[in-house]
Amino acid sequence: MSDAIQTNVFIKDQDIAWEVVGQGVKRKVMAYNQDLMMVKVAFETGGVGALHHHYHTQISYVESGAFEITIADEKQVLKKGDVYFIPPDVIHGALCLEEGVLVDVFNPLREDFIK
Repeated sequence: MSDAIQTNVFIKDQDIAWEVVGQGVKRKVMAYNQDLMMVKVAFETGGVGALHHHYHTQISYVESGAFEITIADEKQVLKKGDVYFIPPDVIHGALCLEEGVLVDVFNPLREDFIK
C-alpha cells in the first residue's frame, strides 16, 4: 500500500479538474487517505461504467440522474438519492439512463485512481 494521504481538509469541487475516463464518463477524485476515497463520476446519457470488479468495498450515492446498476446477476434502476453497496470482488457496472452523477466511496483507496 502506498503512503497516499490527502493534505487538504476542505475540498472545493471547483478546484478539482475532471478526468475523462471513457466515452461520456468523467471523474474527480475528491478526497482520500490510505483507508478511504471519495470520487465523483459524471455520466452523459448512455455513458457506461463497464462491468468490472476490484478488492475494494464500494458504496455509491446517486447525486443526480438515473442509472441501471448491475451488481452480480441483479439489475435495478436507481435515481437521485438512492445508494448501492458493492462487497469486495463482486462484478458490477452502470449504464446511465439520464445524465447524472454518482458519488463513489471506496475502502481502501483506489491507488489506480491517483497514479
